[in-house]
Amino acid sequence: MFLKKTDAPRTAMLPDGRVLSLADLPPEDTRWVASRKETVVNAVLHGLIRKEEALRRYGLSEEEFDGWTKAVQKHGRAALKVTAIQRFRQP
Repeated sequence: MFLKKTDAPRTAMLPDGRVLSLADLPPEDTRWVASRKETVVNAVLHGLIRKEEALRRYGLSEEEFDGWTKAVQKHGRAALKVTAIQRFRQP
């Protein structure tokens, strides 16, 4: 088996001990659910992919991605659920 040579790491260790790899990233045409949003945010925060690559790959705006990042850092995965957005927004 041959692996494509790349300068980026192939895996990232998350603070909770889980290992995140490129294979864990959602497909480009994904239906967004909280767990997939969290996976993309963690991949960027832990250096698995660059932010610019995530924005391009998934067609996200910088504001949308930054909102996901702030929500995950402040409240965890639950804040990314569409049904819970009102609960976690600042007045």
